Amino acid sequence: MGRSKWWQVVAAIMAFSLLAAACGDSGSSNNDQGAGTGGEEASSTTVAVVQDGGSVLDTVISRGKLICGVSGSAVAFSETQADGSVTGFDADYCRAVAAAVLGDATAVEFVPLSASERFTAVQTGEVDVLIRNTTWTQSRDTDVGMDFGPTTYYDGQQLMARESDGFTSDSTIADIEGAVVCVNAGTTTEKNITEAADAAGVTITLKTFEESDAVYDGLIDGSCDIATTDGSGLVGRKVKQQPADQNWVIFPPTPISKEPLGPTYLQNDSKWADVINWTVYATIIFDEKGITSQNVDEMKANPPDGEAGRLLGGEGELQTAMGLSADAFYNVVKQVGNYDEIYAKNLNPVGLFRQGSQNARASEGGLMFAPPAR
Repeated sequence: MGRSKWWQVVAAIMAFSLLAAACGDSGSSNNDQGAGTGGEEASSTTVAVVQDGGSVLDTVISRGKLICGVSGSAVAFSETQADGSVTGFDADYCRAVAAAVLGDATAVEFVPLSASERFTAVQTGEVDVLIRNTTWTQSRDTDVGMDFGPTTYYDGQQLMARESDGFTSDSTIADIEGAVVCVNAGTTTEKNITEAADAAGVTITLKTFEESDAVYDGLIDGSCDIATTDGSGLVGRKVKQQPADQNWVIFPPTPISKEPLGPTYLQNDSKWADVINWTVYATIIFDEKGITSQNVDEMKANPPDGEAGRLLGGEGELQTAMGLSADAFYNVVKQVGNYDEIYAKNLNPVGLFRQGSQNARASEGGLMFAPPAR
C-alpha cells in the first residue's frame, strides 16, 4: 500500500473512531432533534474524510453533496422538522454553499450537532462546514484550530426570566443575585455569564445542559430562574415556547457580550475558505445592489455594473479561478436568495428585524458589507 493510500485509511479510521466516541458521549441528542437521512434531511451517519492532500472543495465536488453541521434545535436558525428536513437562516446558508459548489441548493446533508460535538465534527471531517450559531473567538481561532468565515449575524448575549419573579426588560446582572441560571454546556455563554456575575459581585448557581430544549423546559417548570444565550435565540424561544400563563422578559437592554456568528471550517484550507467566504459575500453584495431571486435573470442579462456582471458569471468573472462554475453565485441568489431574502424569510417571523440593528446594511448604519468583487 502506497503512503498516500495508507494515510487515507488511517484518517478514515481515526475520524470514524472519534465520531463514534462523540456520539456515545452525547447519548441520544441527535435523535432527540429528529435526525433523518439522505438529501436535505438531517443525518448523523456520514463521515466526510478529506481526500489526501486535497481541499474540502475537491471532496465535496467528488461526493456530489455538501455535509453541513447545524444545531437542529435553534429557533429560526436551524430547526429539524418532523420529516427530517431542516429550516432556518443557518440552514439556508448551507444551501447557499451547496448551490455555489454543486449548482444545487438541495444537495445538502444536514448533521445536527450539540455545542460540545460541533468542533470535533469539523476536526474529524464529519462535516464539511459548520453553520451553527457559532461565535468567532480567539481561542477557537487558535487553540481549537478552526477558521471562521464572514459574520452572517451580529448578536450578543442576554438573559431571559419570568416577569412574575420580579424581572423586567430593564433588569441588570446586579439583579440576578442567588438565581439559578441555565445555559448550554460547551458554549461561550457559560464563560460570559460567569465573568459578568463575578464583575457585578453577585453569586449565581450555574446549571448546564447538552441540549437547548432542556434549558427552556427548566424555565417553564421553574427549575431554572434564568435562561441565557444569544439574544436572537432568546427571542425565538420566547415566541415559540412561552406558556400562556407566563411572561418572559429579556434583559439587560445592552447585551453582555459580542457574538459574531458565522460559518466555521477546518483551518489552513484556503481554497475551501475562499468558497465559503465569497458565497456569503456574494449574498451581501447582491442585497446591496437589489439583485434578488426574482429579478436575477434580468440582472444577469443587463447587469447594473461590472461588479454585478462578474458575480453573475459575465465578462471578467473570478469564480472559475476559485474552482467553481462561472454561474456559481448566480445559482446562489437564484435558488436561495440574497442576504436580505434569507434574513427576512427566516428571522422576521420571530421578531428579528434588520432595521436599526447591527445586521442592517452598512449604508443604513449597520455592519453588513462585503469587500469588492474585483
